[in-house]
Amino acid sequence: MKLPMNLAELQKKLIAAARKHPPEDRVPYAFEKRIMARLGKTPKGDEWGHLARALWCGAAVCTAVAIATSVWSFEPASDDSMLAFSQDLEQTILTSPDDVEAVW
Repeated sequence: MKLPMNLAELQKKLIAAARKHPPEDRVPYAFEKRIMARLGKTPKGDEWGHLARALWCGAAVCTAVAIATSVWSFEPASDDSMLAFSQDLEQTILTSPDDVEAVW
């Protein structure tokens, strides 16, 4: 887990470290000011990018489910299961209300 950075404390540590080592001639002009200005800027998250990524993942899952369902629906059923289904369907349709026991 990433802890939030205390910028004031970091600035104090950087200034203390810079005072221990005086700048050389090789350091560009106002280099420390540019570094300190960048520390205050925090990059913002891309909310729309996260949403788009989530939607594309959802679309991929939906596509996979649709393909799997299509393949499953074209698979030939066994004759035994079709015969049992047709007999159950016929018995259900032709049953009169008087033959049905009260289940309530």
